[in-house]
Amino acid sequence: MTAKKRNGTLWILLVLAVGVALLVWLLPDGEQRREARAVADTELAEPQPEVLPDATAESDPLDEAAQAAAATLVRAGDAAPDFTVSLFDGGSVRLSDLRGKTVLVNFWATWCPPCREELTRVQAELIDRFEGRDFVFLPVSRGETRETVARFREQTGYRFPMGLDPEQTIYKMYATNFIPRNFLVGPDGRVIVATTGYEPEEFDALVETIRKSLDKQQ
Repeated sequence: MTAKKRNGTLWILLVLAVGVALLVWLLPDGEQRREARAVADTELAEPQPEVLPDATAESDPLDEAAQAAAATLVRAGDAAPDFTVSLFDGGSVRLSDLRGKTVLVNFWATWCPPCREELTRVQAELIDRFEGRDFVFLPVSRGETRETVARFREQTGYRFPMGLDPEQTIYKMYATNFIPRNFLVGPDGRVIVATTGYEPEEFDALVETIRKSLDKQQ
């Protein structure tokens, strides 16, 4: 074989070697790209979960107060919207029929921890304390069925009357969001004070306001 032919053969072998090396190097990458593209196509085809705010993030008390205020439809000095509410034990109560009494309208729910905490104080500090006076405690369960309230009453042993507002019809006259809520209605049918949420000190102040209202009626 001549030198020229040997050189030609060597070049052919070198080109083949480089080609094989390129194939070995490129094939995994191409396979990975195909796999990545397949994964991406699958993810796009499937519905993605809704992204929710981080529940562990600390909230701004001022922002919460602003939101609660914006969701409040009835404030101190306003005439309390009239309503008729069905009671857990049967019958019903119309707010306007209680004119001449001091009435505490309380919106709550069984799943709401602050509501439950607030209700533990009601029997001794409101119902028993103001027994025999022109005072009515009128709790209204917001958005829950009679069966749900029945289970709650059985668990807690509460026996005082409770109103039912499963469709939130009554609640939406007073607010658009947030519980517990208290609207203290005076003998003239106007709201004396409106509160949102539960704080022990605020509840103490509410009890004192009820006392003062009743004392004025004597």
